[in-house]
Amino acid sequence: MGHSVFVSMPGPFNDAQTVFAAALDGELKNHGLTPRTLGVTDWDPDAPLTAIRRLMLESNGLISVAFRRSFIESGESKPGTESVVDLGGNWLTSPWPHIEVAMAFQIGLPILILREAGVIDDGVLERGVSGMYLPQFDLEGDDAEGYFQRPEFQQLVARWVGYVQAVVTAKGEPPRMY
Repeated sequence: MGHSVFVSMPGPFNDAQTVFAAALDGELKNHGLTPRTLGVTDWDPDAPLTAIRRLMLESNGLISVAFRRSFIESGESKPGTESVVDLGGNWLTSPWPHIEVAMAFQIGLPILILREAGVIDDGVLERGVSGMYLPQFDLEGDDAEGYFQRPEFQQLVARWVGYVQAVVTAKGEPPRMY
């Protein structure tokens, strides 16, 4: 069994997202990791935030996938101001990637966020907020397996896996007084 990592991902709602989720699972396992997701690999009768916290404390890193969830046909941010932003033609993801990334950050887990093309880059989905490069994937133009074989992804996941390994090592060390 590999090192446990928390996978934050809204349930896929189309075939391309389902294929991507399965390919990501395989890719993580190929790197010696055990992907864990509440309601998929792990179940807990407690309130979701309690269950997520418990699962994160057992994990050594977090990978979050911001799938498209809600389409904005037309809309504006900051309407009636000089800084109005047209939101039409964009997507929102579930709030859970935002919540779970913030929870992982608070306990010091290494974070890798993948954002589907078209999802608005706000909150933790903005570049630089979580510290690591935030890659975007396009399920309309790419196949999932091809995305995971790209040098960009391979280099990024190798770096993140190194951070996960550092957490595993640190968890085995005695606490330091000074």
